[in-house]
Amino acid sequence: MLYVALPEEKIRKVSFYLAMEEFVARNVTADDCLFYWQVEPSVVFGRNQLVSNEVNVDYCRSHGIGMFRRKSGGGCVYADNDNVMFSFITGGDNVGLTFNRYMQMMVLMLRRMGVEATADGRNDILIEGRKVSGTAFYHIPGRNIVHGTMLFDTDMDNMTRSITPPGEKLASNGVDSVRRRVALLKDYIDVSIDDFKADIRRTLCDGEHVLTQADVEEIERIEREVYLSPDFIYGNNPRHTLTRRRRIDGVGELEALIDVKGTVIKSVTLNGDFFVTGDVDGGLLACLNNVVLTREAVALALPDHTEDYIMNLRKEDFVDLLCGDGD
Repeated sequence: MLYVALPEEKIRKVSFYLAMEEFVARNVTADDCLFYWQVEPSVVFGRNQLVSNEVNVDYCRSHGIGMFRRKSGGGCVYADNDNVMFSFITGGDNVGLTFNRYMQMMVLMLRRMGVEATADGRNDILIEGRKVSGTAFYHIPGRNIVHGTMLFDTDMDNMTRSITPPGEKLASNGVDSVRRRVALLKDYIDVSIDDFKADIRRTLCDGEHVLTQADVEEIERIEREVYLSPDFIYGNNPRHTLTRRRRIDGVGELEALIDVKGTVIKSVTLNGDFFVTGDVDGGLLACLNNVVLTREAVALALPDHTEDYIMNLRKEDFVDLLCGDGD
C-alpha cells in the first residue's frame, strides 16, 4: 500500500483533505492508498444530513469550529488536532467489501498494539463497548473511498456542544454521557499520537507517493469549487408537504421529505446518517414520482432490493417509513 504524502506539512481545513481523497482516487493509479490527517476543531456531516438537524451552528460559529460536508453517508462527527483522520482509497466496484476490509485492517492494527478492539455491525470500532472510531465511504467509477476517525484524545466539551443529533444519539445527556460512550485511545496505549501515526504507516504501507505542488493546486481548486461552496455545505431545504422520520436498525436515522399533491407523490428527498450503496436519487426515489401514496402503490413502485441503494435497508422498512404515521 502507498502512503500519499504532501510536499509540505501543515494543517489544512477538512475541505482540503476531502478534495485530496478525490484527487488521489482519480489520479493515483496504485491499487491501495492511505493517508492520515489532523485538523483544527471542525464538525463534518454526511451527504444526506441537514445541518440544522445535526449541528449547533451558533456554538460552532462563536467558538471557531469549522463546518463541512463530505460526500459519504453516515453521521456527523467532531474532529480536532487530537484526533487522527484516515483516508483509504482502493480500486474496484464493491464498496461494501472495501469498507469491511478497512474496518478489519484498523481493528487488527489496534489489536496488534494490545487493544481489544472490535468492529460493530455498521460502521464503528469499539473498545470495551465504547466507540473509538467511526467510518464512512463512497464510490466513484472504479474507485472506493473510505474515511474514518480515530479518537486518540479530544475536547469532550466541544464535541458535545457542537453536535446536536436526535435525542437517542451521542450528545443527548452531556459530557458525562458522551464520555461513557466514547473511548479515547490514549487511555489504552502508552505512546504519543505521533508515534501512533508512525506505527500505522510503518505497518500498513510499503511505499510513498509524494504529491507535487501542481497536484496541491488542483486539490485546492476542487476544494474551492466543491467542498467550500455554500450550496454544497448547507444545501437547500426542498419543497415538501409531509415529513416522516424513523430509526431503522442497521440502517440509521432516515427522514423522508415528501411533496404530495392530493394523494400523489411529486418528489421524495431523504436525509439521515444512512450509507449509500447505489443511485438513491435517480434509481430509488425517482421511481416514486407520480405514485399514489398508499402502501400497495409504493410497494409496487419500489425495487425489491432496496439494499442495493441504501446499506441494509429492507423494502418493507422503507415502505413503513414512507407510508407510516411518522414520529
